[in-house]
Amino acid sequence: MSTPHHTRQSTEDRVEDLLRSMTPRERLSLLHQYQAPVERLGVREFRTGTEALHGLAWLGEATVFPQALGLAASWDPGLLRRVGAATATELLAVRRRDPAAGRNVWAPVVNPLRDPRWGRNEEGYSEDPWLTGTLAAAYAGGLAGDGPRPRTAPTIKHFLGYNNETDRCTTSSDLPPRVLREYELPAHLPALQEGVAVAVMPSYNLVNGRPAHLSPLINRVLRRAAPDRILVVSDAHAPANLFGLQGFHPDGPTAYAHALRAGLDSFTQDDDRPETTLSYLQEALDRGLIGQEDVDEAARNILSVRFRLGEFDPEPEGDEVPEEVVNCPGHRALAREAATRSLTLLRNEGLLPLRAASRIAVIGQLGDTVLEDWYSGTLPYAVTAREGLAEHCEVEFVEGTDRITLETGTGRVVVGADGGLRVEEGTGPEQSGQPEAAEKTASFDLFDWGGGAHALRSAATGLHVDEAPGDALACTAPGPGTWEVRQTFRLDELPDGRFHLVQVHTGRPVTADGDGTLRLGGQGTAFRVRGLGSGARAAAEAAARADVAVVVAGDHPMVNGRETEDRADLELPARQEQVLKAVHGANPDTVLVLSSGYPYAVTWADEHVPAIVWSAHGGQEYGRALADVLLGAAEPAGRLTQTWYRSADDLPDLLDYDVITAGGTYLYFGGDPLYPFGHGLGYAPVAYGRAEVTVSGGRVTVEVPVTNTGDRTAEEVVQVYTRQLDSRVRQPFRALRGFARLRIAAGRTETAKVSFDVERLAVWDTIGDRFVVEEAPREVLVGRSALDVVATAPLDVPGEPIPARDAFTAWAADRYDDASGVRLCPVSPEPGPGPGVPEDAVPGDAVRARAAGAWVAYRDVDLGGGATELRLSANAPRAATVRLRLDDPVTGEVAGEAVIPESGGVYDFTDVRTPVRGASGLRDLYVVFEDEGTAVAELVLGGS
Repeated sequence: MSTPHHTRQSTEDRVEDLLRSMTPRERLSLLHQYQAPVERLGVREFRTGTEALHGLAWLGEATVFPQALGLAASWDPGLLRRVGAATATELLAVRRRDPAAGRNVWAPVVNPLRDPRWGRNEEGYSEDPWLTGTLAAAYAGGLAGDGPRPRTAPTIKHFLGYNNETDRCTTSSDLPPRVLREYELPAHLPALQEGVAVAVMPSYNLVNGRPAHLSPLINRVLRRAAPDRILVVSDAHAPANLFGLQGFHPDGPTAYAHALRAGLDSFTQDDDRPETTLSYLQEALDRGLIGQEDVDEAARNILSVRFRLGEFDPEPEGDEVPEEVVNCPGHRALAREAATRSLTLLRNEGLLPLRAASRIAVIGQLGDTVLEDWYSGTLPYAVTAREGLAEHCEVEFVEGTDRITLETGTGRVVVGADGGLRVEEGTGPEQSGQPEAAEKTASFDLFDWGGGAHALRSAATGLHVDEAPGDALACTAPGPGTWEVRQTFRLDELPDGRFHLVQVHTGRPVTADGDGTLRLGGQGTAFRVRGLGSGARAAAEAAARADVAVVVAGDHPMVNGRETEDRADLELPARQEQVLKAVHGANPDTVLVLSSGYPYAVTWADEHVPAIVWSAHGGQEYGRALADVLLGAAEPAGRLTQTWYRSADDLPDLLDYDVITAGGTYLYFGGDPLYPFGHGLGYAPVAYGRAEVTVSGGRVTVEVPVTNTGDRTAEEVVQVYTRQLDSRVRQPFRALRGFARLRIAAGRTETAKVSFDVERLAVWDTIGDRFVVEEAPREVLVGRSALDVVATAPLDVPGEPIPARDAFTAWAADRYDDASGVRLCPVSPEPGPGPGVPEDAVPGDAVRARAAGAWVAYRDVDLGGGATELRLSANAPRAATVRLRLDDPVTGEVAGEAVIPESGGVYDFTDVRTPVRGASGLRDLYVVFEDEGTAVAELVLGGS
């Protein structure tokens, strides 16, 4: 539909023209996810938020590509761009039958994968921020397209510091300045800087004590990074948390006013019911909490994206996309290519590729199924591991689940004709020889998905046990699924060997009531579980009959590691590992195939099983891709984008976001991982030559020849890291700077060339609040992974020394070099700069003690000829003491002691002065909190 707004005007002019034509109420109505039409001006209804994480989702059948983590394992930005383009094409096709399918797509996820226990690990790309940003920009570029106007409006999510589902709406992620600048922002900014993402979604959590939806970084960093206006959309139902769960503001109008001023443009709240949101915003206007100019600025951001999408222009000829493109042959081929290139060979003692296997036993819970995740499209078809291999070999399949019965003192649990579960009296193991159909009604297949979560499937109906109306249990579900998963149960063993069944979601036990009906609640009935271990025995028998056994194990994307649920450990589900051990015992020629959205600590398998292959859940062509790799038709091309740890004991606390001090990710982890970042084997052997490094024009270029010494084509990912050998701050053990994918014919040599800007070597200087390339010796490391280094070379680049901190110039307390036992918190609830603060300044946060004895350290503070006074801006819930120690937080000389008076609230910071003695020269200063809850926002020393 065309409008009077002339297409030769700039987008900004057209936005202003339309905005002037709209009433204040019409402008306000744009600020909700469901934007009402303004028919008199030719403005159609508009909805933000179409899911498109790894293909089009929630809009019916569409091509399902591998999960985002799997796409990332390809280390192929070009592939991700093509997948993004295919996804955009299918969205445009679906819009022909469903115009409400919005072109604002909520993808990609750019949170760096700091901790593999995160429930949404499958949605991200990598623990490395640069690689995350690179791949995200590629996928967003495919979604947006290369034309004069974007095909879709990609949204990066979730800003900021979001890697935990546990209490995600109320936990705060502490991001000191270096972690923010060196680790978090480099993942979020590239897609914005390149202009391929035009929208941002803040995260549910708080950052440094402030809700992410109120972050001052939205306006002061993100908007300045983008070449054009960006649209900031809230996550679903997050606005109400600001005055609800988070209690950061007292009521809806106050909270929404602050969100608007912080940079939020579109409120995703109450689904398609905007009335409450708009009433809160109107009340905020009426109370003077915001002005019409605040509403207009948000409306400008929204309309700018809509204009750029071409909504107000005639559709160009030839741009229509036919519906037949959804799951077309080209997209099916792309899905197979993506799945193939995501498969990662973790271990191989010569068993792969399979050469002479005439009979393969495919075993495991995931051996004959392809699972969707919460953000998958609806599979138009699926090729399982069994089906893929059966196209080439004789295959016997055994699921490996235990076939069990549940018995009480009076009978067995059976499935009725209506699917309901009840105890049928007089049935038990002594009633052998019953008809097969009757036996099946009392039999269940037990799935172990880890974390204590089990699912039970009726052998008679093939449906899973689910919660039915009236708290009854019935076999009605195709499997675990839906937002609230109610189809999983714990088996809590009792001292006498019987079990209580407990629903995972609610913690309610399963009880047989007076008429034998199984319900949730009550005291819980003790069940004798017969048949445990039967799956492993059947699997071992099949393995013994086969030339090779392929065990397909892993996770269910809806269980134990998904949105709303983190994992507690890294272990392979116990019953799945039991099957693996039994199979390997029966047939040493066993391949472990892992299909999961996160790493596992498969230490036993690494010591015993000759071949291990991993991929994320691979989408509709998974089985054919797996067969291609196992049988050698395709070279393993995947490489890990995360460290695989040996145990959760190697990880910091899930809520510790300071990767620098906690030793998180391959950058700072000093232990021995099971499989390092970047790891992945091939079938063809390669040899690396000498690395040549040149520095010119502010760029570093690394070249290294790689020779294929084998008899088949090699796929090699040449990874270039750097290491700084000296610094005033803690540096990464190594940091990825670039990579090159090489396809090398047998006997040939190809040269990998990787270039990067010298500026990439910079560290965030907490003294000067800027990036600085330090004057320091460095090395280039070239290898197959972060730890498999095959070539090194010195790296000499111009740099500068970071000067000492001037003790007599005030600095924000959060600019510390090290800390223990503290958390970060806001100095003010206001999202904007205070009086006299430059508009583009990013304010510091206060440092608050979690416990008595907490401290923060400031290295190399120049005290000159001597300091005589310490001035603090401090806050305390009750009278407290802060000590200034020299060089050590426990044994260091006490140079000063400040008494902090009781404050009137968390934002009531008081200026406190105290004498200082014995502090001169260049020293390390420690601010030590003697009382829990004390906070310091700023400090400075004075001289005589």
